[in-house]
Amino acid sequence: MKVKLPQKIQSLVAIATVSWQKAGIETQTKLSQVSFTVLASLVVTGIIIGMRQAKILESLELQSYDQMVTLSPQSPPDPRLLIVEITEKDIRDQKTWPLTDQTIAKLLGNLQQYQPKVIGLDLFRDVPHPPGEAALKEALAKDNIIGLYKAGDKGNYELPPPDGVTEDRIAFADLPIDFDNVLRRYLLYVQSDQQQFYSFALKVALKYLNSQHPFQVDADSFQIGSTVFPSLKADSGGYQMSPDEAVGTQILLKYRSNNGKDTNRNIAQKISLTDVLSGKIEPHWVKDKIVLIGTTAPSAKDLFATPYSKSEKNDYFMPGVVIHAQMVSQILSTVLDNQHQFWFFPEWGEFVWIWFWSLIGGLIVWRLNSPIYFMGTGLIAIGGLWGIGFLVFSISGWIPVIPPIFGLVSTGIFVLISKFFSNFYYDNLTYLPNRRLFIKKLQRSNPRQKSDYKQLIAIYLLDLDSFKMINEGLGHEAGDYVLREIAQRLQTQVNNKEQLARVEGDKFALWLNSLVDIDEAAQIAKDLQKLLTQPFYWQGQEIYTSVSIGIAYTRRGDNFKAEELLRDANSAMYKAKHIGKDRYEMFATGMREPVVQRLQIESDLRRGLKDSEFQLFYQPIVSLKTGKIAGVEALVRWNSLKRGFISPGDFIPIAEETGLIIPLGEWILQEACRQMQEWHLQFPQNPPLMISVNLSSRQFSQPNLVQQVQFILDKINLDRKSLKLEITESMMMNDVEAAIELLKRLKDLGLRLSIDDFGTGYSNLSYLHRFPVDTLKVDQSFVRRMNSGESHDRYAQIVRTVIMLGHNLELDVIAEGIETEEQMKILQSLGCEYGQGYFFAKPLPSEQLAALLAKNPKW
Repeated sequence: MKVKLPQKIQSLVAIATVSWQKAGIETQTKLSQVSFTVLASLVVTGIIIGMRQAKILESLELQSYDQMVTLSPQSPPDPRLLIVEITEKDIRDQKTWPLTDQTIAKLLGNLQQYQPKVIGLDLFRDVPHPPGEAALKEALAKDNIIGLYKAGDKGNYELPPPDGVTEDRIAFADLPIDFDNVLRRYLLYVQSDQQQFYSFALKVALKYLNSQHPFQVDADSFQIGSTVFPSLKADSGGYQMSPDEAVGTQILLKYRSNNGKDTNRNIAQKISLTDVLSGKIEPHWVKDKIVLIGTTAPSAKDLFATPYSKSEKNDYFMPGVVIHAQMVSQILSTVLDNQHQFWFFPEWGEFVWIWFWSLIGGLIVWRLNSPIYFMGTGLIAIGGLWGIGFLVFSISGWIPVIPPIFGLVSTGIFVLISKFFSNFYYDNLTYLPNRRLFIKKLQRSNPRQKSDYKQLIAIYLLDLDSFKMINEGLGHEAGDYVLREIAQRLQTQVNNKEQLARVEGDKFALWLNSLVDIDEAAQIAKDLQKLLTQPFYWQGQEIYTSVSIGIAYTRRGDNFKAEELLRDANSAMYKAKHIGKDRYEMFATGMREPVVQRLQIESDLRRGLKDSEFQLFYQPIVSLKTGKIAGVEALVRWNSLKRGFISPGDFIPIAEETGLIIPLGEWILQEACRQMQEWHLQFPQNPPLMISVNLSSRQFSQPNLVQQVQFILDKINLDRKSLKLEITESMMMNDVEAAIELLKRLKDLGLRLSIDDFGTGYSNLSYLHRFPVDTLKVDQSFVRRMNSGESHDRYAQIVRTVIMLGHNLELDVIAEGIETEEQMKILQSLGCEYGQGYFFAKPLPSEQLAALLAKNPKW
C-alpha cells in the first residue's frame, strides 16, 4: 500500500532533491576547477625550482636580498671595536707607500701603551720596508697582535705573514665575491688535509674571547663556546653556488648600517694613522678593545662592492678593514649578545613555500572574474609576500621572495588562460558546452566511413515557451534556477555532457547518434517534452513551463555541416512555435536547398567568372590611434546578370565545394593588388595604405599558392609590405605543422599575415605563438555585443583578453564589426590598434572608396 505524502512535504522533498542535484553539479565543477588550479600550481612550482637550480633566478634573488639589507634599520656602532684607518691624506703625509717598518712599529707602540686587548693588522708585510725592521719585529712579537698571510693554491704561503708573528697569530683574509662582484658572505674557516685555516675576523674574535669560549668544528658548522655557527650551504637563501664557491664555513654578513648611509663609518669608532702617531687619541678608545688597522684609501685598491653600493651617492665601495670589522662585530654579537645568525628554509620547505604562493595566484584568478579585481588583488598579494619576506629578514631569516612572485604570477596566467578557454567553450550559468563547442563536437562525431549509413544522427533544439514571464514575474534568479535545472534534467538523456549545450538564452541543443529511424527520434522528442513539463520548485513555489522542439537529422556518414544542421533544427523549432508551441517539428537535412538549385548556382558561378560579373568592394580599416584610414579589406560581390545581387554567404560555400574558389580567389588577389597600386600613386602616405585579402580554406590548401602570390606581386610591382593575407583559425588547425611551414613561405615573400575571426575557430594557444603572423582580427560577434552594461561585460572581457594576448605575442589587433562610437572608444581604451565596421563605412566600390580617401576623413 502506497502512502501519499502531504503536498507541502512533497514540495520540500522535491526542493531538497533538486537542490542536492544542483549542489552536485556545482561542486563537481568547482572541484574540477580547484584540481586544475592545484595541478597548475604544482607544475609551475616544479618549473621554478628547476629555474632556481639552473641559476636563472639567482640574480633577482640577490638583488632582492640587497634591497632588504638597505631597508634594514640602523644598528649602533660596536663599542668593542676601534678602526685605525690609513687614509689618502695619511699616505700623502708619510710620502711613501707601503708604510715603512718604523712607521708601523711606532703605530703599534703608541697603541700598546693604552692596553688594547687585540690588535688586528690588516696589512700584508711580506718583505722589509726600512728603516725600522728590527723595531717592527719587536713590536709584532706582542701576543695580542693578529697578522695576515695570503695562502697559495696548495696551502703554502703565497704572501707570508709578517716577520715576528707566530703561527698561532696569523690568518687569511680571502673574501668570497658573488658573480655580480658584490660581497654578501664571509669565509670564516677552512679545514683541509688536517690543516686548519682561520679567517682574519675569526682569529681576531677568538683572541678577544680568549679561552673562555673554546672553538670546535664539525662538518657543517663550527662552535664558539655554546654558540653554533651553521655554514652557508650551496642553496641557502637565494644562492645556487657550485661546490667551489661553497668551500669552507661561510656565513652571510649582517651589515651594521642605516639604509645604506654612512656605511664606512657606522660600524665602529675611527681614528686616522696621523692622529695615532701624533698622540691625538683618548685612552678609553683603546683600552681592552679590538683595534683593527687597515687602509681606507682608494689608491690602495682594497675596496669592495656591497649591497649598499647601488644606493650610495659618495662611498660606493667599502674598505676591506671595515668588512673585517663588520664580521668581527657579528661574531662577538652572536656569542656575547645572543644575536641570531641567518636561517633558511630546508629544500622541502622552499618547495612548499613557493607552491603555496603559486596556489594563491591561481585561486585569486579563479575566484575573481574582473581583470581589475584579480590584478589589484594580485598586486596586494605580491606586496604582502614582499612584506613577509622583509619581516622575516628583520629577524634574521632569508626566505625566497622572487620565486614565489614568479609562481603567483605564472599560475595566475595559467588559470587565466584556462578561464578564457572555459568561457570560450562553456556556459557560465549551467556549466554546459556553449554553441561553439557543441558545433565543434557535433562536426567531429560523424564517422568518415559509411558502414553505419542506415543509422541517424539527430539534433534537437529546445526553446522554453514563455520564459520571459518567469524572469519578469519571479525575477532573474528564478529564471537562472530554471535554466540550471533544465540543464540537470537534460544531462540524464545523454551519455556525454558534450552532446548537450546551452546555445543561447533559453535555448538548449542536444544531439544523439545511432538512432534507428525517424519514429525513434520523434519518441525521444516526446520524452524530452514530458521531462521538462514536470514542475520546478523555487522557494516553495511550483513553476511550470513547456518547450518547443525542432529536430533535424542526417544519415551517419553523410558529409554534413554541423552549423547548417543546427540551423535546420532552429528553423523547425520556430515552425513549432509558430504553429502553437509545446510541440515538436521535423526538418530533414537537404530539403532546404534542392540539388537542382545548387547545380544552377554552380553553373551561374562559372558563367559569372567568365563574364566578369564579380566586383570588389573595399571596407576601410581605421587606425584607432590617429582616426585615419590605414588600409582597406577587399570583399568580393556578385551581381549576376541572371539572378541579380547574390550574397557571398550563398555563393562562397558553393565555390568552395566546387573548387571555383581557386580561380575566383586568384582574380580577387590580383584585382585587389592592382587597385591598391593605383591608390598608392593617387594617395601617397607614410606608411602606405594596406590591402587585406581573405584566403579561403581551398586556396590555403592548393599546392602552388606561394608561387601564385609571388607571380601576382611581381607582375603588379606592389610594395609587398602593403599586402596582408587573412587566414581563419580553423584553416590552420587541420594540419598544424604543414600550416606553419606554408605561412613561413608566404612570410618570406615579404607580405603580412593575419588570423581572421579570432575566437570563433579552433583556438589553440599552444600553437598560436608558433604561427608567423602579424595581426589578430577580433571577430565581430564579440565586438558588436561589447557595449556598456553588465550583460555585455563578458564580451568586453573576451575582447580585452584577445587584445592582451595579441600584444603579449607582439601582434597588432584589428576589431571587426564596430557599429557605434561607444564600441570604438572601448577598443581605444583597450589599446586596440585598428578597427573596421559600419561606424566608419560600409564596404564600398572602388570609385566611392577613392572619393572617401580623397576627403581624408578623421574619426
